[in-house]
Amino acid sequence: MNETAERLMDLAEARIREAGYRGFSFRDLAAEIGIKSASVHHHFPTKAGMAAAVARRYGDRFFELVARRGDESGDEAVAIYRSAFRSAIERDGRMCLGGMLGAQAGGLPPEIVQEIEMFFRRCIDDLSSRIGGADAVARAFHVMAALEGGLILARAYGDISAFDQATAGLTGPTFAVA
Repeated sequence: MNETAERLMDLAEARIREAGYRGFSFRDLAAEIGIKSASVHHHFPTKAGMAAAVARRYGDRFFELVARRGDESGDEAVAIYRSAFRSAIERDGRMCLGGMLGAQAGGLPPEIVQEIEMFFRRCIDDLSSRIGGADAVARAFHVMAALEGGLILARAYGDISAFDQATAGLTGPTFAVA
């Protein structure tokens, strides 16, 4: 992928994480980097195709960031995910792209929904394999729900401490799956 396509994807990702799928247009992206709208279509024929590519790239980068680290425990794996989510909202105040698009999935084109579903399936599969035990899948679902919900709360409150409070009990002996 060339430099212009990467810049377009970077802009689209930032806008999706800020305002969702309807938060960007090809015209806005083109104006921001100083090209014609038709040039955006050269790189990405459709908005849905671009958003799907952005989601796929986001997922790939996310899984590089949270990759297994040696002989980690289940709690350490959860802490790695928690740290990745926290640093994202702390850095730029934006939501997880998967969570933002997941909330809109009922009204999105199928290729975007497919990428978002794949992102969450990968998260659940990865986390549950790293957590281990009989309740690993249920715990992985709980962790992802708490992390995404924590981002929503932090954004709504305008305060990162809301994320910290929402996710504080994800590790350690106090965690339990009902």
